[in-house]
Amino acid sequence: MKYLDKINSPKDLKSIPRDELVEVCKELRTYITETINQIGGHLAPTLGAVEITTAVHYVFDAPKDKIVWDTGHQAYAHKVLTGRYNQFPTIRRYKGLSGFLKRSESEYDVFGAGHASTSISAALGMAVSRNLENENFNVVSIIGDGALSGGLAFEALNNAGNIRKQMLVIVNDNDMSISPNVGAFRNYLVKIATNKNYNRLRRWIYKTIKKLPKSLKIIESILRKAESSAKKFFLPTTVFEDLGFRYFGPVDGHNIEEMVEILENIRGYDSPVVLHAITKKGKGLDYAEDDPIKYHGVKEKKKDGINQSIQNPIYQNVFGEVLCDLAEENSKIVAITAAMREGTGLVEYSAKFPERFFDVGIAEGHAVTFSGGLSTEGKVPVVAIYSTFLQRAFDHIIHDIALQNLPVIFCMDRSGLVGEDGATHHGVLDIAYLRCIQNIIISAPKDGNELRDLLFTATLNKAKPFTIRYPKEQSINFEKKAPRKIDIGSWEVLTKGSDVLILAVGSMVSKSLEVNSMLSEKNIFSEVVNCRFIKPMDENYLSKSLPKYKLVVTIEEGVTDGGFGEGIINWSNKNHISNSILTLGVPNRFVDHGPRNVLLEEIGLDSMTLYEKIYNFLRKLNE
Repeated sequence: MKYLDKINSPKDLKSIPRDELVEVCKELRTYITETINQIGGHLAPTLGAVEITTAVHYVFDAPKDKIVWDTGHQAYAHKVLTGRYNQFPTIRRYKGLSGFLKRSESEYDVFGAGHASTSISAALGMAVSRNLENENFNVVSIIGDGALSGGLAFEALNNAGNIRKQMLVIVNDNDMSISPNVGAFRNYLVKIATNKNYNRLRRWIYKTIKKLPKSLKIIESILRKAESSAKKFFLPTTVFEDLGFRYFGPVDGHNIEEMVEILENIRGYDSPVVLHAITKKGKGLDYAEDDPIKYHGVKEKKKDGINQSIQNPIYQNVFGEVLCDLAEENSKIVAITAAMREGTGLVEYSAKFPERFFDVGIAEGHAVTFSGGLSTEGKVPVVAIYSTFLQRAFDHIIHDIALQNLPVIFCMDRSGLVGEDGATHHGVLDIAYLRCIQNIIISAPKDGNELRDLLFTATLNKAKPFTIRYPKEQSINFEKKAPRKIDIGSWEVLTKGSDVLILAVGSMVSKSLEVNSMLSEKNIFSEVVNCRFIKPMDENYLSKSLPKYKLVVTIEEGVTDGGFGEGIINWSNKNHISNSILTLGVPNRFVDHGPRNVLLEEIGLDSMTLYEKIYNFLRKLNE
C-alpha cells in the first residue's frame, strides 16, 4: 500500500495532496474488498461511501469535529482512516473490531450506531451542547437514504430546523438500503437527483466557478445565487429547506475532488445544512454494483477440505416456506416487514403474494401500528422483524395492539445471540420486554417443525397478539408436512426424571436434552420440558410437577432479569411452593460480538457448562 499503511489518523490523510486522494480511495476499496471477501462482513454499503468518508476526514478535524454515522454498514473506511488499518482484518471477529460504531473502541466513534435513523438526533444533541458550552467545533451526520424512512430521522430534522444550530447532514443517497428502498421520500429524492435541466445548469456553474481567478469572487457569488434561483425554478422547494435547512445538491458522491471542494465551501455555514450526495452501493466492484443486496454482507470464506454435512434449513427459511404454505390456504394472511425482506426470509412470499406483502421501510413503529389497522379489518397480519429492532416499537405493541386485543402475529427473527453483529443486534431482551405486557402470547419453538405448528396456531388465534421468537441458527428438525394446532399455554415433557426438573425455552431445549444425557451418566435423572409457551405458562403442569422437585432449573437464551425464570419464581412464590430454582440465561451485561457457539460458551449456555452448573448446584444442595 502506498498510502493506507501510513495513515494512522485523519491528520496523516490531510498531508496527502488533494489530487492524490483518488488513489487513496482506490486503495481503500481494494483493501476493504480483499479483507471482507476473506473474513466476511458488510461490503457494498462501505464501498459506496468511500469518497464521502475520505472527503469528510480530509476537510474536518476529527475527533474535535464530531462525525456521527448512521448504522455501521457504511463506516468501514472510517475505521481504516482513523488508526485501525492494522486491526481491520479482525472486524466482526471474536475480541476484534466491532462491525458497527462503538464509543469504547475509538475516540473517532463519537456515537455508537447499530440501529438506523439515529445520527441526526445524536448530532443535534452534540451541536446544542457545543453552543451551551461556547465551544468551537463542527458536527457532521452521515445518513443513508434508507435510514431517512425512519420516523426518528424526521423528528430530528424537524427539531434541528427549529433550533437552527450549526450542523451538516450528509444524505448518502445510494438508492438501496438492505432491501430495496421504499416510500414516497425515496421517490422524492429521485425527483431531485434526476431533474436534467437543473443538473445541467448546476454542472455548468460549478465548472465556471472552478475556472474563475480569486480576484473575481463577486462573479462567483452571482453564479451561486443563479444556481439557487434555478433550484427554486426547477425544484420549487425541498422538504429540507421547508424544515429550516440549507440544501445543497445533488452532488456526485464519488467525485472526491468535488466532494472536498463543496465540503470546504459549506463548512463555515452557521446554520443547519443538508448535502445530498448521489452514490452507488458496491461502487468499484462490478458484482457488488450489480447485486448490492447479495453483497450487502458477505460470509467468511471456508477453507478447503471441510466436509459440509446435509443440514436443516435455518429458522428464517423455515418461516418463509411455512408462511407461503399457510398463505396459499388462507387469503387473509398478509406479511409486513421493515426493510428486511431478505433478512427475514420473505423473498419468496413477496414474489408469490405481492399484493399481500408490505415493506414499510426502516419504520418498525409504523409497521406495528399499520398491522393493527389491517387486523381491525379482518386480515391476519404477520409482522417479521428482528428481535432487536422490534424494541423500537415497544409502545406501539402495547398501545396499538395489546390494549386493543388485536391478534397481530409477531415473528421475531434473530432472538438470542446473533454472533458477529454483536451487542446492537443480539435479541436477548424480547422475553423480558414482552412478558410485562398484558394480554400477549409469547412462544418459542424447539425446532423448525414446531415453528410451523406455532405459526399455524397463531393464524387461528382471534383474541390477542401472538409472538414467536426464534434464533439465527439451523432449525434442528424440519419436515414438509401439514401443520397441527398446539393448545396455547401447553408444554411438552420430553424426558421423565425424578431428581431435577429442567424447564427449557426454544433454542435451549436441544441443549437441555444433551445435559440430560450427561446427568444420566452420573445417575442423576432429569425431567426436561419444552416450555414452548413463555406466556401463558402451563399452570396445570406446574401445579402437578413443581412441588415434586427439590431443584428446578430454567434455561433461556435471553436475559435472566425479567425473563422466563423470574416468571417461574414468581409463580412458585404465589403458590407457596418451596424449592430451589436455578435460573440460567444471558447475564446482566452486554455481550460482545463473535461466533454464536463461542458466545454461548462465554456466557455459560453451552451444554457442557450448563451440565456443570446444574451438577454442582445439585451436589451442594444435597450436602
